[in-house]
Amino acid sequence: MTHALFTRIPLWVNAAMLLALLLGLAACSTTAPEGMTAVTPFDINRYQGRWYEIARMDHSFERGLSDVTANYRLKPDGRIEVLNRGYNTRRNAWRQVVGHAVFSGAADRASLKVSFFGPFHGGYHVVALDQQDYRWAMVVGPSRSYFWILAREKQLPSKIRERLLEKARRLGIDTTALIWVAQTRTEN
Repeated sequence: MTHALFTRIPLWVNAAMLLALLLGLAACSTTAPEGMTAVTPFDINRYQGRWYEIARMDHSFERGLSDVTANYRLKPDGRIEVLNRGYNTRRNAWRQVVGHAVFSGAADRASLKVSFFGPFHGGYHVVALDQQDYRWAMVVGPSRSYFWILAREKQLPSKIRERLLEKARRLGIDTTALIWVAQTRTEN
């Protein structure tokens, strides 16, 4: 029955659907943007725990959220549990999503594949990191329009913030488009 229905659809519609599917899968890229390199060496044990989102690019999945945190936990099977949480200012309620990540290559390189929706993964690449204390990180996704600055505290010292912004500009990030995330609520 489905086959008969499929054959009644014009060929150009089938081709358009296939093209849309392929473009959608390409958007799930797990490689770092051209010219960006993930931090090496990287220690997931030190990266675990809570990170506060200091700045981000605008995306529908975080739109309207303040007080955003990301918690990373290494699981016994080697995968990394990712818990993202933020306060929805329109609904006056906390919102969270749980996903998982795996290394996209060697475990000492900060390049991961993250999934919140079944088999679809996106790239997560730490391109700058306080390698001495793991107090701040700069992360990009599969393109320069996916960008975050994270810290272990709710605020970053201005000197570090300016240094990270300068590095982001050198990497081709439009820092004028960043959203500076309010971190004023206490999580419950």
